[in-house]
Amino acid sequence: MARYIALLRGINVGGHRRIAMSDLRELMAHIGLEDPQSILQSGNLMFRSKAQPTGKLEQLLEAGTKKRLSLETHFFVRTAQEWQSVIAHNPFPEEAEHDPGHLIVMFFKSAPEPRDVKALQSAIAGSEVIRADGRQGYIIYPDGQGRSRLTNALIESRLGTKGTARNWNTVLKLASIASEK
Repeated sequence: MARYIALLRGINVGGHRRIAMSDLRELMAHIGLEDPQSILQSGNLMFRSKAQPTGKLEQLLEAGTKKRLSLETHFFVRTAQEWQSVIAHNPFPEEAEHDPGHLIVMFFKSAPEPRDVKALQSAIAGSEVIRADGRQGYIIYPDGQGRSRLTNALIESRLGTKGTARNWNTVLKLASIASEK
């Protein structure tokens, strides 16, 4: 059995799209995923399943959430090994050590084209820096995300793929929990 980490996009944020983590765990068990776990309230999940493509698991979770919980959202699934690779390939190790709250990893449905990443980098008007590596992007928000013009909507429109973001502290926490099991 392989271990997976799944991220939901845009739930339980600012009182919108509320969903109980217990409902998600029940859904995962119902569709045959083993050892379902939720971490924090913002849609971070772990489970075990027979080895299969993460895209297939995303579709299974999205369909189940829509059917059983009446919620349409995107899931972003990675294996525990892929998650470790995300950490290992971080192009901003200094920021990860000294300012992890301003380092964000954005997980994408598909890897953006290099030309689209370059176009996004050129469009950044502030002090933010983005680097992409496969199905994730690493973003430094030195002045915080709150007032930044580099929004998820802008990133998605320029890169042509959906995404969800987690700060570096959360990325490390999920890795630690995944390695305990």
